[in-house]
Amino acid sequence: MTSPTPPPAPAESAADAAPERITVLIADDQPLVRRGLSLVLLSDPAIEVVGEVGDGEQAVAAAHELRPDVVLMDIRMPVLDGVRATERLTAELPRCRVLALSTFDMDEHVVGALRAGAAGFLPKDVSPEELVAALRTVHRGEAVVAPRLLTRLLATFVTPPPTSRPPVSELSGLTPREVEVLRLIATGLDNAEIARQMEIGVQTVKNHATGIFTKLGVRDRAQAVIAAYETGLVRAGQGNRAP
Repeated sequence: MTSPTPPPAPAESAADAAPERITVLIADDQPLVRRGLSLVLLSDPAIEVVGEVGDGEQAVAAAHELRPDVVLMDIRMPVLDGVRATERLTAELPRCRVLALSTFDMDEHVVGALRAGAAGFLPKDVSPEELVAALRTVHRGEAVVAPRLLTRLLATFVTPPPTSRPPVSELSGLTPREVEVLRLIATGLDNAEIARQMEIGVQTVKNHATGIFTKLGVRDRAQAVIAAYETGLVRAGQGNRAP
């Protein structure tokens, strides 16, 4: 007597599918840091470290050759620093995302890197889990900067216009609702918190954010927050959330 044919295995669901592979280039002038980052990332089968370099000039050259999805970029490096290297990469290889790293969480060069087009910033003392999560986030095209850290950085290192002058004309193309969404983004609220405060849907907040980015000519949330501070829409100590 033959055994009944077993039923076919259920198809793999999207949730069970392997995550998309991410290729990473590490740029840091300290060999020990490069090796440590590489070992952390090698523990995740979905991430491939395709190269390690020691300065910004090498980072730009290697990125052109290896075409990584993400460059982990130390901000302070010799020859060509991470800010200028980020500026070149975002101009020359716009599909390559840059995740800036610094030894210090309060580093004035972080603002320069975000202005230059970095998709996010992490201090080097983050956990391996936070690093991997950040890589996945920037690979999806989103920004990675803790809102409270970003507002502290901008309040410290960005000089707003005089208090007697209203927000400059860069914001004139925004609707009143978009201006309010930008103000709340800049004070450190996430989309769900903005939706609750404005009593609108989260998707509506996302739609407003997309419109804001387009009208301001910025790539992401981090650059939009910088614009909010530089125009005087938000100032240090005016409703910002505590760090």
